[in-house]
Amino acid sequence: MLSYGKDSLVTLDLIYPYFDEIIGVFMFFVDPLEHIERWKRWCLAKYPKLKIEHVPHWTLSYALRGGLYCVPNPKQKLLKLRDVVQSVRIKYGIDYVFMGMKKADSMNRRCMLMNMEHYEAKGMCYPLADWTQKEVKAYMRMKDLPEPVLYGKGASNGLGFNVDCFLWMREHFPEDLERIYQTFPMSRRILLEYDIKQERERLAKELEEKAQEDETTNG
Repeated sequence: MLSYGKDSLVTLDLIYPYFDEIIGVFMFFVDPLEHIERWKRWCLAKYPKLKIEHVPHWTLSYALRGGLYCVPNPKQKLLKLRDVVQSVRIKYGIDYVFMGMKKADSMNRRCMLMNMEHYEAKGMCYPLADWTQKEVKAYMRMKDLPEPVLYGKGASNGLGFNVDCFLWMREHFPEDLERIYQTFPMSRRILLEYDIKQERERLAKELEEKAQEDETTNG
């Protein structure tokens, strides 16, 4: 699986020398987005044996069915990650799937990986299982791998429906934000509510400063 994040890029770089062909699978909410396409072009240029396929993210099925920032579609079939993995394995005849998950990511992942012998089960492989985030960053520096998109300050920093991601796109790739609005029109409220809150805080601060100035002048 290829998210274009740190862990998936390091995983790709690690396994690349050992296979004649690699299928990188990126799961999307809206496709294409230009800032994602740039990463796709970079990966294809650096890793000639790599083929990349973009498929709908499994959580997209829940968003569409439940009406997350869009009109609900009760007929939408709900999917799991294993459904996406299985469909790609069948399409390409893939024996092994490599994931960038680490025990250091969360307690849930630690529990899952701790119970897995050699960090492999039924062709699902986790080569970074014992790595720390510090080691991932050190490997990227050593191999001169570029820093992925940083939408916000969180450890898990994928594209999602949150203020950090939408602010980043508004500043750097407004056309991508508009594409998201086309599919999820009600997601406009994310930045609308943010901007209203910022404006209220700005006005409150101005009023407080004005009151302090008047108090100083009258005192």
